[in-house]
Amino acid sequence: MKFSEILIMAFQNIRTNMLRAVLTLLIIAFGIMALVGILTAIDAIAYSLNDNFSGLGANSFSIERKWNEVRSRRGGRADRPAEAINYRQAIEFKERFDFPAKVAVGCGGSGGATVKFGELKTNPNVRFDGADENYMPVKGLEIALGRGFSKAEAESGAPVAVIGSDIVKTLFNGKDEKALDQIITVNNTRLRVVGVMASKGSTMNESSDRRVFAPLATVKALYGAGDEKDYYLLVAVDNAVNMDAAQSEATGLFRQIRGLRPGQDDDFEIFASNSLVAILKENTVTLRLSAVAIGLMTLLGAAIGLMNIMLVSVTERTREIGIYKALGATRQSILMQFLSEAIIICQIGGLVGIILGILIGNIVTLLLGGSFLIPWGWMLLGFTLCMIVGIVSGFYPAMKAARLDPIESLRYE
Repeated sequence: MKFSEILIMAFQNIRTNMLRAVLTLLIIAFGIMALVGILTAIDAIAYSLNDNFSGLGANSFSIERKWNEVRSRRGGRADRPAEAINYRQAIEFKERFDFPAKVAVGCGGSGGATVKFGELKTNPNVRFDGADENYMPVKGLEIALGRGFSKAEAESGAPVAVIGSDIVKTLFNGKDEKALDQIITVNNTRLRVVGVMASKGSTMNESSDRRVFAPLATVKALYGAGDEKDYYLLVAVDNAVNMDAAQSEATGLFRQIRGLRPGQDDDFEIFASNSLVAILKENTVTLRLSAVAIGLMTLLGAAIGLMNIMLVSVTERTREIGIYKALGATRQSILMQFLSEAIIICQIGGLVGIILGILIGNIVTLLLGGSFLIPWGWMLLGFTLCMIVGIVSGFYPAMKAARLDPIESLRYE
């Protein structure tokens, strides 16, 4: 019997028991949907975060205070964050760091600012931060129109601003050229727009385009100049080969600036963009393994159900099998027919599950601020698992059908 004829007969038998096949197919589809959906969402979010981390560049690192420093006290040990990196320390590091690199200083102002222009205003969810003349180039924030800050503006606290594309859409109908040289109000501060940032999208529901930058000294004057105010440092090395040397020199210099004694632990941390990506990948491995475990448990139940249905089908079609054998059908033909039915049911269920998984995974991703992704690798995994489930579940019933005695089968009622 030709393989094409075996496939046609397999499809005909599936149509004959449509309800039973559909129920089994749906169990398989839900298992694959859970597997592909979770893995797609994890990958899409990871890629989006990776893009944002790589915005710092492969030759960049940041210096931040340590948030989990352990200090001893009489009653034992307690976790408490280190002292904030203040303005004096940040500027001193920028001036003293003698290395082929560019140093940028930034600080947070307000995470819930409202920006106004005339009668129009944004929602109170705009990030308002301070930046020096190097911050945006080092951070990888491109200027679509206009310019960034000059050194004189950053140090003197000039009333100027660089705004994100979401602000332009809300206040200037999406026209960058219309926004330049206009006076906007951020909370109660009037600033002149000198630049518009290129769109970068959003990550984890936080938009990089819903931001306003003002010179560092401007934000420092508005939101406090005390030692409790936290500033952050970014360093872009001219040559990525010198990253280790740059980090070592930065560590030694910043220990001096922070007044740390020999043998005393660092109260700050250095984060390189490539180390952030490595941490991200390491943390998503557990999530991926959990998703695979969930999918496999569901597929195990589907495999048991499919094997049961195939065994019932063999019993119901015993007389039919006897007729096939009487007409000359070989054991191999009977085996292939029943095995094909199991594989077809699994692959159709897998196809449905993959489509649903991609849709659900990307819906979750878009809600969290990621971008659409087609997971070719996880699709291949889904089809492979369905093939394995089909073979494992269908092999025993197919063997049982192939070994039936034709005479006994014809006499079966």
